Amino acid sequence: MVLEFSIANFLSFKDKVTFSMIANATSGLDENYIIFNGRKILKTAAIYGANASGKTNLFRILALVMSMLRNSNNISINSKLPIYPFKFDKNTINMPSEFEIKFVVDDVRYVYGFVADKNKIYEEYLYYYPNGRETQIFDRTKIDQYSFPQKDERILNDIASKNAQNKFFIATATNWNYEKTKNPYKFLSNNINIFNNLGGLRDLALREYSKNNERLKIFSLDILKKADFNIEDYKVLETDIPDDFLAAIPDFIKAGMNMKEKPKVFTALFRHKASSTYLSYEEESMGTQIIFCFIPFIMDALNSKKVVVVDELDKSLHPYLVEMIVQMFNDSDINKNGAQLIFNTHDTNLLNLNILRRDQIWFTEKDNSNGISDLYSLSDFSVRKTENVGRGYMLGRYGAVPFIKNDFNLWEEK
Repeated sequence: MVLEFSIANFLSFKDKVTFSMIANATSGLDENYIIFNGRKILKTAAIYGANASGKTNLFRILALVMSMLRNSNNISINSKLPIYPFKFDKNTINMPSEFEIKFVVDDVRYVYGFVADKNKIYEEYLYYYPNGRETQIFDRTKIDQYSFPQKDERILNDIASKNAQNKFFIATATNWNYEKTKNPYKFLSNNINIFNNLGGLRDLALREYSKNNERLKIFSLDILKKADFNIEDYKVLETDIPDDFLAAIPDFIKAGMNMKEKPKVFTALFRHKASSTYLSYEEESMGTQIIFCFIPFIMDALNSKKVVVVDELDKSLHPYLVEMIVQMFNDSDINKNGAQLIFNTHDTNLLNLNILRRDQIWFTEKDNSNGISDLYSLSDFSVRKTENVGRGYMLGRYGAVPFIKNDFNLWEEK
């Protein structure tokens, strides 16, 4: 589970901002959180804001960090890191970016963070709380200086000698089988699934469906029926890529492909209620395609306690369907393992305190005079439980909305 993450001097976030999944003391909607060590941890959170206010940047930063950690052991010592400081200030453009995340793995709380620019990592640290007390795993206090617990100092110094300025020590230590970094590294590199484009999930999703997982079929058909898509069955077809198509692929591209087996292509067919005819994937609506391709990742998250981060969850989906997905993650009978869903949206249907708590609703707002994005929660406002939050948001009561000028003079003669 993600507890919090903080960002400073990264893309449009110049000043430090913190996003939190730790619930406040407000009562109500008890199913929307789980209890961990006496704290309420939220299962879902929605982020609202005008276009270009920083919503997508927030998720881009998460994706960049997870990608850097996953690929750290495979990059050369001369590789640049995909770190982009705030560029509208002559001071910050040459300063490193900062990132910190607090999370839980196997009922143990961790804190991991780093300070880096595109060339090197200046600071990096990992702490955990095995008995409720903060315990150091490692501290990278300067580029090539480390601090370790005394009992692990010898082995960790040996691993540090193999690390590089542009490589993350948490990844290097895990690669050399240091036990205490394995769980946090696995969580950060594999258990936070970030979807910047649900429409681009087709190939991954159809490969999952092609494995003929009976649980997935039951789960997906149940969602499709409850969501009123009128679909009663589907089948996934797998075919080899034609030889003449393969022959046309340049050799340098083939060299990067796994050619031990002939590449496969997948497609899906759907049978609707009161019909024996199957429609092709392409004949279905965009909304049907998107939800069908998202379902395997929903099930995987619910089964494996993963964190799902989605940019524009409401894209091509009806507001009621978006609400259904959110309620699945909030439902204790469905989400028994504490999976989390974090998403941004323009769907004001969810701005309802009978669906989401105040601490589950977040906003991004950009100051157009300097280009700086800010991040804050509805909890920062005095909001009554009976208040129409959606209407208040559209009226600009909480900020995070565009200020549209309608004084167009498109046909004005010069």
